[in-house]
Amino acid sequence: MEQRVASVERLREVTVIAAAAGIGAPDSRCAEGPEHLLAGGLVERIAQRGHIAGRGATVRAQAMRGRTRLAVHRGFCAELAHETAAAVKRGALPLVLGGDHSCAVGTWRGVADALGGSLGLIWIDAHLDSHTLGTSPSGMLHGMPLAELLGVAESHHAATAHATLSPRNVCVIGARSFETDEAALLAELGVRVIDMEEIEAHGLDHAFDEALEIATSGTGGFGITLDLDALDPADAPGVNLPVGGAGLGLAALRKVLAERGLDPRLAALEIVEFNPYRDRDARTERAVATLIDAIFGATAPSVERERFFCAHNYEPLPAVLVRGAGSYVWDDVGRRYIDMMSAYSAVSHGHCHPRLVAALVRQARTLAVTSRAFYSERLPAFAERLCELTEMDMALPANTGLEAVEAALKVARKWAYEVKRVPDDRAEIIACEGNFHGRSIAIIAMSSEPQYRHHFGPLPAGFRQVPYGDAKALAAAITPNTAAFLVEPIQGERGIVLPPPGYLAECARICRENNVLFIADEVQTGLGRTGKLLACEHEGVHPDGLVLGKALGGGLLPVSAFLARSDVLGVLKPGDHGSTFGGNPLAAAVALEALEVLVDERLCERSAGLGAELLRELRRIASPLILDVRGRGLFIGVELDPRMVTAHEAALVFLQHGILTKDTHDTVIRFAPPLTIERDTLDEAVDRIRGAFAELDATHARDARRQAPMPA
Repeated sequence: MEQRVASVERLREVTVIAAAAGIGAPDSRCAEGPEHLLAGGLVERIAQRGHIAGRGATVRAQAMRGRTRLAVHRGFCAELAHETAAAVKRGALPLVLGGDHSCAVGTWRGVADALGGSLGLIWIDAHLDSHTLGTSPSGMLHGMPLAELLGVAESHHAATAHATLSPRNVCVIGARSFETDEAALLAELGVRVIDMEEIEAHGLDHAFDEALEIATSGTGGFGITLDLDALDPADAPGVNLPVGGAGLGLAALRKVLAERGLDPRLAALEIVEFNPYRDRDARTERAVATLIDAIFGATAPSVERERFFCAHNYEPLPAVLVRGAGSYVWDDVGRRYIDMMSAYSAVSHGHCHPRLVAALVRQARTLAVTSRAFYSERLPAFAERLCELTEMDMALPANTGLEAVEAALKVARKWAYEVKRVPDDRAEIIACEGNFHGRSIAIIAMSSEPQYRHHFGPLPAGFRQVPYGDAKALAAAITPNTAAFLVEPIQGERGIVLPPPGYLAECARICRENNVLFIADEVQTGLGRTGKLLACEHEGVHPDGLVLGKALGGGLLPVSAFLARSDVLGVLKPGDHGSTFGGNPLAAAVALEALEVLVDERLCERSAGLGAELLRELRRIASPLILDVRGRGLFIGVELDPRMVTAHEAALVFLQHGILTKDTHDTVIRFAPPLTIERDTLDEAVDRIRGAFAELDATHARDARRQAPMPA
C-alpha cells in the first residue's frame, strides 16, 4: 500500500484504440482480439485504477476489392497513425490493442509524429519482426514491422517508406525465434537485442532497465510494444503464432511493468497478437488483464483503498477529487474540472462557500451536537426561517433526503388514520412510475426500477404506482384509503423528465377534492435549482407536505427536513419519530446560513437566468448523438441516442474535457452546476461541452464509416 501511495503522481489519461485487423498474419481471426478484450471490460479496468480512461476509435482494414494487401495495409496504418498522434497531442496515453503486429507501423509512426520524430521503443517479442520482402520466408507483413519502422523493409509502402525510429533508441526484449538475416540486419543497424538466453542469464529486471535507458536516451518519449507470443506458452496459449520453448514468465513481466511500466516519459503502449480462437481456458485474456493491472494498478491508492475497504454500491468516474472552490474541483494530480453536477444539487451554493464555512467553524467551536433531548438556540431559528420561506407551518428536521421521505411516509399514514379515519393498516401511498425517492426498504417498495427491488424483499405493502405526467391515472387510482400522493416536480434520476404543463396543478386539485395529501419531493429540485425556490411554484402549487434536503446543508453537511401544515405534522407525539443528529446545532447553523445566502445572493434568480442561457446553448449543439435537451433552471438533461453512444461513455469523454458530470439510466447526461457559477465559467463549460460532443461525433462517424459496406 505504501508503494501505491508514493506513485500517485503517475496517474494518466488513457485512450484505448482498437487496431482490429489481421491482414498481415496467417490467421486473420486475430482481428477480433481487440474487440474481445474491450468487451471484457478493459477500459473499465483501467478506470478503476483511478485513471481517466476512455475508448477511442476502432480502426479496421478496408476490404481488398481488387487492391493489394500492401495497399490495404498502407491505408490502415495511415488511419491508425492519425488516431495515435491525435491522442498524444491531446495529452493522453494511447493504448493500442492490435490484431497482428504489422499494426505497429501505424501506431509508432503516429506517436513519433506527435513527438516531433524523437521516439524510443522497447519491442517485447518472441521474434525480431525485421524481415524485408526479400528475406521473409512467409511473405507475411507481421514479420516486417520493425524493419519498416527502421526504414529498411524494401516494401511497397511508398507513402511510408521513411525511417521512423533511430536504431540507437530501439531495444528488442525476449526474442527466441528468428532467422539469421533478421539478426544480422539489426546488428548492422546497431539495434540492441536481448534474447531469452541473455534474460535467463541476467534476469528480466536487468534487461528492462537497459532497454529503458536506450529508449529514453535523447528522446522526447518512448513506447512499449508487447507481442503476446513473447510470453511463455503456458501463460499465454492464445497467440496468433505460437512459439515453442520457454518465453517470458507472466509473473516476472508483471513485476517489471508494475515497477517501471508507467514511467512519466511513456508516450504509448501497444499489445498485439491476441487470438481469442486459440485461447484455451481464457488464459491469455487473463494474462492481458494481469499486465493491465500491473501497468495501471499501482498508481491509484485512493481508488484501490476505496474498492478494497468500501462496499461496491457505487461506480465512480475515474477522478480522485481532493479540493473544491466555487464551481471548480481539482483531482489529486492537479487537474481542474468545472463541476456541472453539484453532487446531485447538494452543492448548489458552490464548493466551500466562505460564508457557510465561516458559519460551520463558528458553530463547531461553540456547540455541535446535543441530540433533541434538549433545546438549542440554532434549531428554532433555522426552522422558523425555513417555514417562513416555504410558507409551511412546521418542520421536522432530519439528515438525508431519504430520512425526510421516510418521515413523510410515516406522518402521512398516521394522519390518514387519526384525521382522515382510514381503517388501521389500510392506508395507501401513491407514487409515480420512474420515481427516485431513495433506496430504503420502504421507499424501494414504491420504485419501478428492477435493480432497486431485486433480492431486497419482502417489501412493505401499501404502495401504488401511476404513470408520471398522467393526472387522470392519479384520479383513477385514489381510493378512500389513499393517504398521500408523493411526487417529484421533475424526475431527476430518471433523466430530468418534466411533466406536461399543468400536471402538478391538476394533481394538487385532485388531491384536495379527495382529501389526499399532496407531498412534493423537492430534495433535488428545491431551493432554487429550477429557477424558483420550489419547483412546484412554476405551476402555482402549494403542497400539503414538502421534502427538502441536499442544498439545505450548503454542500457541507447532510441536512434535510419534512415540512407540512400544522394539522399534518401535529399528529406526531414524543417518541413517534426521532433522530440523534437531526436538527443538531451545527447542522442548523449551517442550514440557516445556507438559506440566507440563497436569498442574499439571489440564487433562484441566477438559476433562472443562467439556466435559460445554458439550455439555449446546449440546444444549439448540432450533434447526431443528441435526441433531446430538456430542463428548467440549472437542472438540465441531454438525452443521447444509445445506438450511437452510452451516457457513461459520454461522461468519460466529458471528464477528459474537464467537465464533471454523471450519466443516468445509460441515456442521459445531466448538467446541474452550482447556482453560484459565474457567467464566464458557464461559457467555458459550454465550450468544453461542445468540444466533447465534437470528439464523440467524430468517433461515431469513423466507426460508422468502417462498418459501412464498401461500394461494389
